[in-house]
Amino acid sequence: MSIPHLEILAIAVVTAAGCSLVGVFLMLRRMAMLSDAISHAILPGIVVAFFFTHDLASPWLMIAAVLTGLLTVVLVETLTRTRRLKEDAAMGLIFPALFSLGIVLITRYAGDIHLDVDAVLLGELAFAPFDRFVVGGADLGPRHLWVMGGVTLLNLLAVTVFFKELKLATFDAGLAASLGLAPAAIHYGLMALVSVTAVGAFDAVGLILVVALMVGPAAAAYLLTDRLGLLLVLAALLGAVAAGLGFALALWLDASIAGGIAVGVGLVFLVVFLVAPGRGFVAVVLRRRRQRWDFAQVMLAIHLIQHEGGPDEDDESRVEHLHGKHVGWTPAFTARVVGGAEKRGLVELDAGRLRLTDPGREAAGRALSGTGS
Repeated sequence: MSIPHLEILAIAVVTAAGCSLVGVFLMLRRMAMLSDAISHAILPGIVVAFFFTHDLASPWLMIAAVLTGLLTVVLVETLTRTRRLKEDAAMGLIFPALFSLGIVLITRYAGDIHLDVDAVLLGELAFAPFDRFVVGGADLGPRHLWVMGGVTLLNLLAVTVFFKELKLATFDAGLAASLGLAPAAIHYGLMALVSVTAVGAFDAVGLILVVALMVGPAAAAYLLTDRLGLLLVLAALLGAVAAGLGFALALWLDASIAGGIAVGVGLVFLVVFLVAPGRGFVAVVLRRRRQRWDFAQVMLAIHLIQHEGGPDEDDESRVEHLHGKHVGWTPAFTARVVGGAEKRGLVELDAGRLRLTDPGREAAGRALSGTGS
């Protein structure tokens, strides 16, 4: 792999890690799509700041973008508080309006500079190695790597220093307020980090990939753990893996790198969604299947205990009776239920008749009393 390829990969990995860190808190606050709103709505702030500075590298662009991102949050929350619109509808009104304003300004007044619609939406990581960070004649590497490295370090520092405050304000804002932690200030601080991350990444990877990297790795990590600290680590790692996978896919297909990484995010989430222990699709299917058989075995125990000692005990305890008109199980289903109940020690099979064991009576009793099996 050539040096430019390594530089592109490094930018993608660092960007993925930085986006994933703030994306975790957006997801936990059920505000994942606010990343989409902020990432698009910062555009007019960047354009207006450029009109004053005429420098795409000016720090005023980031400051203006952060202020525009916070304005987006304020406007969305203001509309939501009216109780006439829900949050998703408010975002659907605010961010298209602001983003469209930015597009109009670009196409009308900035059509001859590298602040075009395609770069904003999709970015172009392939050109990132050509934008160098030079200090005193020394080439220190791609500028985007330094920018996103600084943003990721800022996010990591903020999450580490304010971990307890972010955790408490995210899961119980009322308790945080009663302890004097100012959850509103924490909320807007988090939104400022999201805005900084979005504007730091949009020129290189584009707004669409920013949204994918903020949401996808965090959602995948949430399927793997409930511990916030581990969730943050896993989200950053999964984001880095998705960036590497997507970059390799883009090279293999000779396609858009940003598009390849977005596909990589989707593939990583799909794999985790399928195989995650406990919460993955396969685990859920197997658990439901196991619960179905467990339930049928307990029903068998209940059936036997209800007729135990009665005049019809001999007939009701026959295996063939279970797939007759009274119970209605098929022969194959009956065989599996009886076999499973025998393995669990709930019943004993003797000359075609079923007898409850002590554990079987206990299981049936718990089920009938509503205390579970």
